[in-house]
Amino acid sequence: MSLTLLLVALLLPVCMSAQVAPTAYERHLNLWVGAEYSNFEPDYKPASRLDGAGFYADWSLTQRVAVEGEMRFLHFNSTAGETQDHYLVGPKVSLLRWTTVKPYAKFLIGLGRNQFPYDIGYGKYFAMAPGGGVDYELSRKWAVRADYEYQIWPSAPAIPGQTNNGMTPNGFSVGIAYRVLHR
Repeated sequence: MSLTLLLVALLLPVCMSAQVAPTAYERHLNLWVGAEYSNFEPDYKPASRLDGAGFYADWSLTQRVAVEGEMRFLHFNSTAGETQDHYLVGPKVSLLRWTTVKPYAKFLIGLGRNQFPYDIGYGKYFAMAPGGGVDYELSRKWAVRADYEYQIWPSAPAIPGQTNNGMTPNGFSVGIAYRVLHR
């Protein structure tokens, strides 16, 4: 009896294991969806700025790396009917993290659409968009964001009579997001 008790006492800790994976190895999946207000300089008529609404989603692959997709519709405050739409996706990297503040850098690619002023034309162009900003988590489910993007549309036409350097719309966005998935 005492030998059995001694064997159980010695082998019991070996048989027991933790119920949860260590956080260093656990997969970090988050899905945030949000809406934003944007103010952009469209680059075709530098004196004007376009305002509009947008939507974005961030899917975290790790604590520092995510995939971001965004759609933006700049249809307000236009000069002579000019509008822009942006459809972009790409990697987003969190540089640092302080409790609830996450500065980030991103590089998105996709499609930019421009309705030129005075109905002189309409076009869809390949777009690259380096940018960055800060996400601030208000709670486990809600976050706000401030963001800047500098887009490069290399194949967009120039103003007639000028060399074609493409277009470089750029601007700021502020938004709010809700965490749909957290694991």
